[in-house]
Amino acid sequence: MTLLDFARGPAMQIAIIIFVVGILWRLVGVWALRQKKDLSEARSRGAWIGGIKGLFAHGWPYKPFVSKVGTQYIVGYVIHLGLFIVLFFGTPHMLFFADIVGFTWWTLPGSVITFIAVITTAALFFALAKRLVNPVQRLISNFDDYATWFVTTLPFVTGLATNANLWPDYEFGLAIHLLSVWLLLIYFPFGKLMHSFWFVVSRYTTGSRFARRGGMA
Repeated sequence: MTLLDFARGPAMQIAIIIFVVGILWRLVGVWALRQKKDLSEARSRGAWIGGIKGLFAHGWPYKPFVSKVGTQYIVGYVIHLGLFIVLFFGTPHMLFFADIVGFTWWTLPGSVITFIAVITTAALFFALAKRLVNPVQRLISNFDDYATWFVTTLPFVTGLATNANLWPDYEFGLAIHLLSVWLLLIYFPFGKLMHSFWFVVSRYTTGSRFARRGGMA
């Protein structure tokens, strides 16, 4: 078995199993937490509307903080949007998912995907530099912050290197790229990447509770 065979076979299967089981385990764990019943009188019956509003209420910082954290928000949006576009609208990635779901969809030209991947990678390195330079961010950062950055950045770096044929052997480079993606999937349920799920739950819950008490999210 070659490294590429391993990456396309056992490594992929193990990563997907850990990814799915890990996420289900985390979600069930949170759902099973005991919650105290809110005994206060509801001031608004539209709690669910407040929950929906809460999903979008903090999409941009309040005006007094824009000058300090506005750049951080922009970089975050670039990274998340870039990851989404490259993952789902790059032709090789689409074909991978098509084998699973049984249908294909429109993709972007390879040159566009490469450009977006470069911009996203640059944004990731900018975020790391800011974390290292800013004394407050550096103080509150822990292993998970750097590990999350590493497993997120590695697939972009290896993918760009593979696309540019920078590896001595193409199959070896492709295998390394695939393994970097599987590493991301394995780490996903156990680190801060889970915010992809948590932010929806937390924002909706906060918004609905504020609405119930007659406040704003």
